Amino acid sequence: MAAAVRAGCAHKGFISVTRRGSHSSTALKPQYDAIVIGAGHNGLIASAYLQKGGLKTAVLERRHVLGGAAVSEEIIPGFHFSRASYLLSLLRPHIYQDLELKKHGLKVYIRDPYSFTPMLEDGVRGRPPRSLTLGADLEKTQQEIGKFSEKDAKVYPDFLSYLERLACAIHPLLDAPPVDIPGLTQGSLRKKITALGSLKPLVKSGLKLGKNIPDFYELVTAPAIKVLNRWFESEPLRATLATDSVIGANTSPNNPGSGYVLLHHVMGELEKEKGAWGYVEGGMGGVSQSIARSARSLGADIFTNRDVKQVLIGQDGSAKGIILTDGTEVHSKVVLSNATPYITFKQLTPKDALPEAFITAVDQIDYTSPVTKINVAVDKLPNFLAAPNSADGKPGPHHQCSIHLNCESMEVLEEAYREGQQGRPSSRPMIEMTIPSVLDPTLAPPGCHVVSLFIQFTPYLLEGRRAWTDEDRERFADTVFDWVEHYAPGFKNSIVGKDILTPPDLERVFGLTGGNIFHGSMSLDQLYLARPLPSVADYRSPVKGLYLCGSGSHPGGGVMGAAGWNSALKVLADFKRL
Repeated sequence: MAAAVRAGCAHKGFISVTRRGSHSSTALKPQYDAIVIGAGHNGLIASAYLQKGGLKTAVLERRHVLGGAAVSEEIIPGFHFSRASYLLSLLRPHIYQDLELKKHGLKVYIRDPYSFTPMLEDGVRGRPPRSLTLGADLEKTQQEIGKFSEKDAKVYPDFLSYLERLACAIHPLLDAPPVDIPGLTQGSLRKKITALGSLKPLVKSGLKLGKNIPDFYELVTAPAIKVLNRWFESEPLRATLATDSVIGANTSPNNPGSGYVLLHHVMGELEKEKGAWGYVEGGMGGVSQSIARSARSLGADIFTNRDVKQVLIGQDGSAKGIILTDGTEVHSKVVLSNATPYITFKQLTPKDALPEAFITAVDQIDYTSPVTKINVAVDKLPNFLAAPNSADGKPGPHHQCSIHLNCESMEVLEEAYREGQQGRPSSRPMIEMTIPSVLDPTLAPPGCHVVSLFIQFTPYLLEGRRAWTDEDRERFADTVFDWVEHYAPGFKNSIVGKDILTPPDLERVFGLTGGNIFHGSMSLDQLYLARPLPSVADYRSPVKGLYLCGSGSHPGGGVMGAAGWNSALKVLADFKRL
């Protein structure tokens, strides 16, 4: 949806919106070794490693800006937003180092504290309502938790250790392709022996888990509520942690499998700091631009405003390049698609190049999304009843956090989920608010701020059948703003402009099928050996020379760059045999 801007804000001296492409200075060549469709972060990372491996590589992006969902856009004059993806953490450390991203301009503001959950309640004896703040300082965090339960405060360090033990054990699985089942079961003895190497990460994870294997199995299969109830008794803490189990997913903490995403609470790492999450200077486009600079320094050609219409298929049935929507043909020995599996196989690949049974399987991939993202420009810092602003108006520690609204209890989260499943936007939605401009002054004019609202649960179709209208979007945005107002009075009057992205808008703007931010559900039936389908879990498609490199393949969305790295390694290994 187009950004809406309050009349009269231009007098504040805001600069006008400019949308220029980020074209490579090099002209698009007619022939490459490898072509990557889509300049999302995984596509850019794949291009860098392919180029390092000696393959002349081009990246073709349909939009005017690089980054896929990790982009920065000035959608409201003077305000620069991380329009879709909004936090950085799960960027794999070896990629950060290999591609020298710090050298190429990546700067991250690490948040501490990182989580703030204000309560909707009356204060006692003139005090503000209670709130829960979590951060790296364990003693302070325990004091915060102790406001609700001394028992929970005491066991919280043990809970973190429990998650860290399990999270560290799965790191080897993130940084390698899944086990090569076809290689182990088909072909020559030599091929089978070679494929044995693909078992190494799985064995390494198993050895790291050791006696914790039963705990890991329970966590990835159980409802998050089962795990959290065993550890904690206070509703605000359980609900705050439960948001990690459902963020971006069309699920409830009461649903089996929701426990797995709790690991994201501790899996993050930034600049060698475990569990850290941060804001990228200039917005999330900063990480994409740093990857692009690295790839270009290695020799990759990267282009915007190049919309791929179709993958070229040769007479032998293999991929031979691409055709742009303007009719230009670019030939290559391999093609990598950073688009979703649905777009790759249903829109970009000629139907007659794929087996009918495979197309049927692609149709069954779950892309359900419960997410609406609203980007808001405000002319003053939100003032929370639970943590009033200081007299000097400077941001407090809580302003840098993920601010969890409507997260006082598990029942509030569950009711929001139930409404979404009935085809209605939640009347009391789960809201994760971030205000990155409190740490990064480059994002907004002085005294103003950019606010990101990541909201659940909203259906793709209203009542299961009706498309969203502008009136529906505005009505839901008003509901969200009303809830923010309950926690931070004056918020609605501070709004200068807004950008509303419902699931269909996320699909239209960013190519996210169904509006799913992970390129497909992260449910147990769509992970590891089954991501996105068992037959293509190794990044190779049924079309020889056509590969997946996006978040729709292992290890999925949220684990930044791993799919790009893994797919590039697979291509380079195959290329040696061509």
